[in-house]
Amino acid sequence: MRVLKTVTFSYDTREDRILAAINLGRPEAWSCWLTRRLLLALLERAPQLFARTSALAQRAPAEIRGEVVAFERDAAIVETAKAMTSTPTDELKQSTATAELATKLSISGQGDSIRMELQGESGGAVATLSRAELQRIFQMLEVEVAKTGWMGTPVKSSEISATEKSDSKPVSH
Repeated sequence: MRVLKTVTFSYDTREDRILAAINLGRPEAWSCWLTRRLLLALLERAPQLFARTSALAQRAPAEIRGEVVAFERDAAIVETAKAMTSTPTDELKQSTATAELATKLSISGQGDSIRMELQGESGGAVATLSRAELQRIFQMLEVEVAKTGWMGTPVKSSEISATEKSDSKPVSH
């Protein structure tokens, strides 16, 4: 099992799936396709996961816990911003050709950190993350899911202008 050091997510309209490219440009690179069903279930459970695992939210009155979790998320996005880099499109295209279907994604507590494991048909990756890093990964996934139209009206490729296509660059964390 590979140790996840970087991850890039990219929606592929032809596949109608999101590519998770792990450790691009490194010998231990690996990629897999994340399906609609897997991602929508994951994102649906995310608010409860972050509320349940937040020491600060647990100490806050029930009526403001959601706001505390949202504040923590905003702080996590700021904290992890420096780790964000552009991903070379050539490397991303290569990983698309070798991607396999993701069969399992698990997240579990491990002391003060969080263990995330992503498995495919013949490979996988594991990471020990801080809450901030996990929140960044969820935010990156939300951005890609928003491109899919899975949450509402599908976005047609003809509706995306040439400017948006050229300005949209995948990023990794």
